[in-house]
Amino acid sequence: MTAPYILAIDQGTSSTKTIIFDAQGKALYKASEALKTHYLEANRVEQEPEVIYQNVLASVKKCLDGFRAKGGDLRLIKACGISNQRETFILWDKAGKPLYNAVVWQCKRSIEVCDRLSKEGLEAKINQKTGLIIDPYFSGTKVIWLNENVAHIQEAIDQGEAFFGNVDSWLLYKMTAGKSYMTDYTNASRTLFFNLKELRWDRELLADFGLSKLNLPELKPSSFHFGETDLEGLLDHPISISAMIGDSHAAAFGEGCFEAGNAKATLGTGSSILMNIGSEPKSSLNGMVTTICWSTADRIDYALEGIIVSAGATIEWVKNQLGLFEHTADLEKICLSLDDNGGVYIVPAFSGLGAPHWDMSRKASIEGLSFDSTKSHIIRAAVESVPYQIKDVIVAMEADSGTPLTELKIDGGITSNQFVVQFLADLLERKVTHIDIADVSALGAAYLAGLHAGVYHNMDQLKSFNLDSTSTLAGAEVDKVKRSYEGWKKVIA
Repeated sequence: MTAPYILAIDQGTSSTKTIIFDAQGKALYKASEALKTHYLEANRVEQEPEVIYQNVLASVKKCLDGFRAKGGDLRLIKACGISNQRETFILWDKAGKPLYNAVVWQCKRSIEVCDRLSKEGLEAKINQKTGLIIDPYFSGTKVIWLNENVAHIQEAIDQGEAFFGNVDSWLLYKMTAGKSYMTDYTNASRTLFFNLKELRWDRELLADFGLSKLNLPELKPSSFHFGETDLEGLLDHPISISAMIGDSHAAAFGEGCFEAGNAKATLGTGSSILMNIGSEPKSSLNGMVTTICWSTADRIDYALEGIIVSAGATIEWVKNQLGLFEHTADLEKICLSLDDNGGVYIVPAFSGLGAPHWDMSRKASIEGLSFDSTKSHIIRAAVESVPYQIKDVIVAMEADSGTPLTELKIDGGITSNQFVVQFLADLLERKVTHIDIADVSALGAAYLAGLHAGVYHNMDQLKSFNLDSTSTLAGAEVDKVKRSYEGWKKVIA
């Protein structure tokens, strides 16, 4: 083991992972702690802010204890990087007490707010300033909903005593005992409050939203000294929190999307496809959003992004709600046991459809069932819905960028299923490359933290790390997969 080390915290929707990386970018020890999400009536999805924080501490403690038991020296941990579930946000008061549960990115309570903003003619203005579209996926419209529907929140905002933050800001605030109130550009770019070109909170939009008195965190690059923490005494010395970045953006950095034209897809609960477009933002005409890709003190890269709301979540629904299979490890075998999907498709609009369709009023459905359909066909339809949606996004992204995709880098839990990877390669007719590290969001956060802390020298050095990868090329099933995709296009239309 080579000193010094970086502690990476990846706070996701369903769990928090903590990983210790060395000076060569290698993961030395990992721990994970499951996190509970509350799925409520009327498309409301929430988590408890204090539970999120305690979940992080539990994950960190498990990691540090395990690392020390294997002979690791905690004194050599130099810095911490945080990646986080992005659009999930918390409101808290000046004493640091949450005013409401964390509202999760999957929550759709603000559909009517979105409809109203569109009718007021704000869509073009919001897109031009923020790079985003009016949609419940992004934090802003749900803050508006809370301000209009929860009396004590409205009072706190009106009195200038409500503090807004995505999960990164909340964790930073808690880890520094209220000393640091900041966010990075990637998380800010998911709120509908952030001016993408001017890199500042947009006061005109905040006034349009009735949120002028809402307190917002200080804006910084992803790689920055955000504060110091000893993680509630879990460490015997304070370390620098040297990076904060949204999880999909962290994955792009971990995958090495350092140049314009590089693209990656994270296949998790949802899915984010990011394509680096360089130092200037570009508007999309095909349902993509424009966002910050990642940033350092001397460089800001932008990206086009296609957001898929339900990827792994669809497979989990088939498992947990329909009970059609028990073990995720069985999925590949089940899918391969069939010649095709038997004409069965799942439209995974459990929380509406994301890019490039952006139909938040649509409901999920199972299409094409017949007496010949089996539970295996439904399972395969759920699995196939993930690559179909990625294909939709890539087609739109190529149209926006004017550049054909040469290779797609992938990460996330679903990538362990070789059926999915091969199906995706056949569908795209492109090379699909999987970096041989499971937790690439944590890796990206570690890289950015290590760059600021001096553990890593520059991005050229990072390019020499973690070169082991597996590439999958289109195979013999391309024509069959194309025919299946034609069926998908019909049901999605």
